[in-house]
Amino acid sequence: MKQNFLYLIEKKDITNKKTLLEIYQNLNTNYYVSSDFSEEFYILLAKAGFISTSIIIEKEFYLLPEIQFEYAILDFCNLHINKKIKKLINQNNFEFFINKDINKVLEELESYHKDNWLCGKYKEIILDLYKNPKNDFSILSIELYDKNSSKLIAAEIGYKINSTYTSLSGFSSKEKNYSNWGKLQMVLLGFYLEKNNFSFWNLGHPYMQYKFDLGAKLYSRDEFLKRWLSKV
Repeated sequence: MKQNFLYLIEKKDITNKKTLLEIYQNLNTNYYVSSDFSEEFYILLAKAGFISTSIIIEKEFYLLPEIQFEYAILDFCNLHINKKIKKLINQNNFEFFINKDINKVLEELESYHKDNWLCGKYKEIILDLYKNPKNDFSILSIELYDKNSSKLIAAEIGYKINSTYTSLSGFSSKEKNYSNWGKLQMVLLGFYLEKNNFSFWNLGHPYMQYKFDLGAKLYSRDEFLKRWLSKV
């Protein structure tokens, strides 16, 4: 986090076009903070291009919306599948599901990540939106299982807004037997998104090399918003 302090953000800041434009144009600030954990506010933020996580400040739990400085975006024509992933696909020892067991995925995320932000009130929002999707917004649980053991090996949580998909948080088994299964899950997700006519995949922060290995391209905030706002 590059900031020395966090600005409070509220629903009125997102619904006021002038204020929102000022937020977009402020290239010194990316993180904001809010105590509003309503579904309506969460969706408004997402549609405005924010990707929200959570944070604890002085023992209080807050929403942490971020309008990123840069984004990693994948167009499916650029999806790269390396030899190791092609081999795993050909072996066909997996089962790929959308929305089979979100509770199991959330449980595994909590075990996997030392500082898991998808918890508490944030987790409640995700589950509520999962159970009650809106016309243009829904939570997706992406799950990859070992076909032989039925064990969950890799998964992620994200959301669909109209024809866009945004990744939030994921995990993959650290067992040697499942090397590259996390990348396999992402490639299979890419197949699914393309088959179901998604426009593009928002991978969020562009600081992880695996996203570019997958075929993602770097977008500045301005470049991202021009494309994002035309789709949501």
